[in-house]
Parts: sequence; structure tokens; C-alpha cells
Amino acid sequence: MLRNQERLSQSAIAKEVGISPRAYQYYEAGEREPQLSVLVRIADFYGVSLDYLTGRDGRA
Repeated sequence: MLRNQERLSQSAIAKEVGISPRAYQYYEAGEREPQLSVLVRIADFYGVSLDYLTGRDGRA
């Protein structure tokens, strides 16, 4: 959703966060899970929290 709102390609995001375009495709499709360090870079890129990025609202 965030990527589409910004009208960015998967390749563009992958380049910005230092991963391969294929890796980003796997993450977005839910086929693989990124390491924490990659999640942090993606969240920083979009300017959102890890909870937001992962779909958690922070409530127990």
C-alpha cells in the first residue's frame, strides 16, 4: 500500500534500502520474511513505525 501510494517501483525501494529487487518482491508477496535490519530500513524509508509496517497497532 505504501509503495503504491508513493507511486514507486519495487526496484526503486529495493535500491534505496540496499536489497535486491527480487528480495523485495518476496517480502511484499509474503513469500519470505525480511530480517529486522531490513524491516527497520524499509520503515525508515517510508517514515513509519515497525508496528505500522508489520500491521500491528501496538495494543496487547
